[in-house]
Amino acid sequence: MCGIAGFVTSRSYADLGGALRDMAQSIVHRGPDDDGFLEATTRNGAHRVGLAHRRLSIIDLSTGKQPISNEDGTVNIVFNGEIYNFQGLRDELIARGHAFRTRSDTETIVHAYEEWGTECVNRFRGMFAFAIWDANQERLFVARDRYGKKPVYLYEQSGLLLFASEVKAILGFPGVEARVDGAALPEYLQYRYVPAPATLFAGVRKLLPGSYLVWQAGRAIETRYFLPADGLVRAEVPEPADVVGTFLNKLEEAVRIRMIADVPFGAFLSGGIDSSAVVGLMARNSNLPIKTFSVGFGESAYNELAYAKVIADQFKTDHHETVVSQGDIMEHLPALVRFRDAPVAEPSDIPMYLLSVAARKTVKVVLTGEGSDEILGGYPKHVFERYAAFYSAFPQWVRRALFWPIARRLPYSFKRVKTLLANLSIEDRAERMVRWFGALTTAELQELCVLPQAGVNAWQPQFCVAEGNTALRDILYFDQTSWLPDNLLERGDRMTMAASLEGRTPFMDHELAAFVSTLPDQWRVKGHTTKRILRLAMRQLLPASILNRPKVGFRVPVNEWFRTSMRGYLLEHLASPASVTRGYYLPEVLDRYLHEHLAGRQNHEKLLWALLTLEIWHREYKVSL
Repeated sequence: MCGIAGFVTSRSYADLGGALRDMAQSIVHRGPDDDGFLEATTRNGAHRVGLAHRRLSIIDLSTGKQPISNEDGTVNIVFNGEIYNFQGLRDELIARGHAFRTRSDTETIVHAYEEWGTECVNRFRGMFAFAIWDANQERLFVARDRYGKKPVYLYEQSGLLLFASEVKAILGFPGVEARVDGAALPEYLQYRYVPAPATLFAGVRKLLPGSYLVWQAGRAIETRYFLPADGLVRAEVPEPADVVGTFLNKLEEAVRIRMIADVPFGAFLSGGIDSSAVVGLMARNSNLPIKTFSVGFGESAYNELAYAKVIADQFKTDHHETVVSQGDIMEHLPALVRFRDAPVAEPSDIPMYLLSVAARKTVKVVLTGEGSDEILGGYPKHVFERYAAFYSAFPQWVRRALFWPIARRLPYSFKRVKTLLANLSIEDRAERMVRWFGALTTAELQELCVLPQAGVNAWQPQFCVAEGNTALRDILYFDQTSWLPDNLLERGDRMTMAASLEGRTPFMDHELAAFVSTLPDQWRVKGHTTKRILRLAMRQLLPASILNRPKVGFRVPVNEWFRTSMRGYLLEHLASPASVTRGYYLPEVLDRYLHEHLAGRQNHEKLLWALLTLEIWHREYKVSL
């Protein structure tokens, strides 16, 4: 796990080597163990190229320094991630005549590129973001893994192309100004994150998951090489004789290959079924106790430490606990906004970061349960969305005049019912998919904001999937192409890497996901049972108290904290004359949201958290419109 950065430019700069090193230094937390650089010039002298690397040593500690090249030094790579099937690929490439100098998975990518060109990405099983400079072809090849577990940011302007693992490396390059992308602000307020390819920084974009970029002769072209299978109508294929057993074998293999490391590793353990399954399978494949790490809160309703302890005791793990308070939130939030280069979309970023800091004291790698819900159907919305067609059968006037007002008037203690009624009232399917986890509807955005772009319907076209697909596959496809890469996986990458810790996600194994996508929906969601195939597979491994727990999620009690200990902090950022972003909103509408929440009449924690961290982002980066 590392950080990468670099450039191709036809412009003249006084000190490009210094700029390259500044880019690397800005992401030193991603790789505190070592650095490496490559500078080159095209044969006609028209373009200069730079690659930078910060290394967190995980595999091949002694000879894995980057950039790594092929035999004659004409192909060089900087790489962030892990290729779990590199040993099999290495054997195949040696049989094809390639000579290796290291034991690293990084060198395998170099020779795979030599052998298969840009199609090499289809051979890799793992998480990756890498950049290859091919001196013979005078070509830069930048690629990102299928689901976007590892980040790549891009900046292109007038003969300059920059790439980096984090936006801050791009902003540190000479002449790049930090400006707000006004068109992205409404999207942020609706989604609670900025959907790809945009970012909140004007001119900076994300390389889409499952995509690669090829720069050659002054021109950059992006290609999408992978889309999740849930975006297509399921093909009628025979099921395995033992569906549950096949799934369990594939999940166990996904866990086992992610335990390959030359450094100590452990697991995040929440006490939910996902992380418990990972820990149980790790224990089954290890002769030593697994190191596990859990986080909790003083508020009993949010504290899952007791459930995590059940699993830790069952599998005799070396268990560590961290407790987070509202003081930790206020203390660390500005720093985490800087680590993320964006508003912190989820309050759970802070406990995840503190958990990562605690884990990093004894391990360099952790396995997590991230991605299970988005692959296997684990959220209440995956149940509710199937009711959309039935709900729309009611006359429109009934839905608008009866159901929606009822949802608004219910007290916040009826949160799940409010969410169900309010979201099923949204007739546009693409907007409804966003709204299940989003902060504002289009109408609410228009009411609150005075931004000139507010009200533009910018729902991404990739969310509108194959006609005839099931409601479950539709919403899972949205989760896998937007919510997951642009929010959860981005959070996981930034918060672990901020502590120089590598996170690995077995449920995000693309071969496991491909298998699950071939199955009828009932294996994922049946009735009100979510992640059904996982629950069936874990019957012999996990106790009923874990298997039968309702979905809780990684919740942080900011709802209560905003009304109590964080009240002054919230008002200072959003309602005081010092607020930078208050001018984005109609004051009377913003004050109504604040008053309703602080008085306990409604729960607006998602929106208020989004507004709070947007304000902190503006203060930290001093961005201009």
